Amino acid sequence: MNALTTPSSKEAAAPAYLQIKTFVLEKIQSGEWREGDLIPTELALCEQFGVSRMTVNRALRELTNDELLVRIKGSGTYVAQPKFQSTLIEIRSIAQDIRERGHEHTSQVLSIERLQATRAQARQYGIPVDTPLFHSIIVHAENGLPIQYEDRIVDARMAPDYMEQDWSRITPNEYLVRVAPLPKGFYTIEVQVPPPAIAQALHMAEHQPCLVMDRSTSSSDHFTTHARLWHPGDRYKFTGRM
Repeated sequence: MNALTTPSSKEAAAPAYLQIKTFVLEKIQSGEWREGDLIPTELALCEQFGVSRMTVNRALRELTNDELLVRIKGSGTYVAQPKFQSTLIEIRSIAQDIRERGHEHTSQVLSIERLQATRAQARQYGIPVDTPLFHSIIVHAENGLPIQYEDRIVDARMAPDYMEQDWSRITPNEYLVRVAPLPKGFYTIEVQVPPPAIAQALHMAEHQPCLVMDRSTSSSDHFTTHARLWHPGDRYKFTGRM
């Protein structure tokens, strides 16, 4: 980062906490401080502006509430990443959303295996016990930044070639829409703190929350897939139209 600068005389007429907010905003908007950059400490800003730590804290807290900064305990305050968005209502592929933004989608397969439905899964999905299933875990990234951890169960009878697909060229969602057309689904969205393994896969700090979509879909009234999709809460949002 470049050396800190002092506020202009015009800025000095504003309340101290607003001077600090304006200073930080100008650094971000000019591109001098970029997404993911560590900004000066509260102590450094106190010394620069000649104000109390409480005043600096108020300015940074308001910018954090506006989702322009991210504060990580024990690490510091960072310029926030943009919140990538996904459209609700439609059953869309994460890759489709990324491509429509003109960005690059990449994926990493963490695991893929064959299973047989347990009694609990049979009740949950309305399928016989021991039904053949596929279980995959894939991390999707936008311009190299992980934004979705996809934990998916698939009914092997509906998608027998699932394990033979190249998931770097097609997403599970895109494949399943082809082999099990006219899908119907049900989903919920909630905020959860991810387990350490998921947080690590998404390059998240400890104890940061995720937006978690839990979605089941069927085709011709037959269960097709259940996916639990974890998204970093500080860089992702869902959108929709009514």
